[in-house]
Amino acid sequence: MIRCSLILSVLLFAPLSGCLSQYTIADECVIRTSADDKTLTIVTYDIIALSDEVLQEFTNSTGYQIEMIRTDDAGGILEQLLLTKEAPQADLALGLDNTYLQTALENCLLAPHSASLPNINPQALAPYSGDMAVPFDHGYVCLNVDTQALEENNMTVPTTLEELTGEQWKGKTAFPSPTTSSPGRAFMTATIDYFERQNEMNAMEWWEDMAENDAIFTTGWSEAYEIHYSGGYGVWEEGHIGDAWLTVSYCHSPGVEAFFGGNSTISQAIDIDYASFHQVEYAAKVNGGGSASAVDAFIAFLLSDQINSNMPENNYMYSVLEGQDLPETDGYRHHSPVPSLPSEISTERIDEEMEDWLMDWRQATRAL
Repeated sequence: MIRCSLILSVLLFAPLSGCLSQYTIADECVIRTSADDKTLTIVTYDIIALSDEVLQEFTNSTGYQIEMIRTDDAGGILEQLLLTKEAPQADLALGLDNTYLQTALENCLLAPHSASLPNINPQALAPYSGDMAVPFDHGYVCLNVDTQALEENNMTVPTTLEELTGEQWKGKTAFPSPTTSSPGRAFMTATIDYFERQNEMNAMEWWEDMAENDAIFTTGWSEAYEIHYSGGYGVWEEGHIGDAWLTVSYCHSPGVEAFFGGNSTISQAIDIDYASFHQVEYAAKVNGGGSASAVDAFIAFLLSDQINSNMPENNYMYSVLEGQDLPETDGYRHHSPVPSLPSEISTERIDEEMEDWLMDWRQATRAL
């Protein structure tokens, strides 16, 4: 489990700035290298696409053995890189997203890659297009709701965030913490934009109301979706509680549920204007890590048509390759709405204000 105080202190003492190609590296950064030991060590969370078979395929084609350092979420990847900054344990970081990337850059945690890249969807390149990180998947973060639970309780799908503070939703919502979860951080960021457009209350007042309405706060997406959410595949998992009818996930999560459920799902993504967030996940060379040629080879492998075009089925995220989409099979695409008006909050503001937002969120929710 990630230590929230460490991440918060990093954000407090490492101010953020920049967007798009203006993402910056701290002036004092020194790019370091170490010896190539013929082993590629990857720090990541439990990315489903990196099956043993896929990793073995890379080893067979390149000769590089792979070792994995697994964390709970993107926040855990950042923590691992920070804790081992002076003596890096990994060569490649896989899974930092566009709400964490600038912190990694300004703390000199990443180094340039030299991989040959295919044509990448411009949308996936929008947050960052430099040589310090490469997008490998993306998707929209939004609220998911259990339509069967709503029907059984004579409720309708909410059309505003404000509705969730009502008595009928008391104790029935689950949110991964933005201090430790990348989807949680993405959704919190969207709420900033949403409530600034409402001109009636600010986002932190809403979060305080949600805490008072017994919202469930978890350290990561897995706990919120697989344990607490009643409308997803977690119902088949040991330890499932199912006390939340609504949670934060991806707008295509119901599509994934349908894909594996024979075009049947009780989960629905909620398209509320400005309450969703476009998330991009990156592969990046670790500053001070070794095996530069292995890093470049793995990035090229990850972005190959063979691997990346299958991201929707193997990693349950959009491919970043230009021209790719979700498959039509078993309702995957049908149950995966693309938000009509996602959050438009700028990367500049995310970089500059994230540390304040996280402090305010913790104070509002009294959660870690």
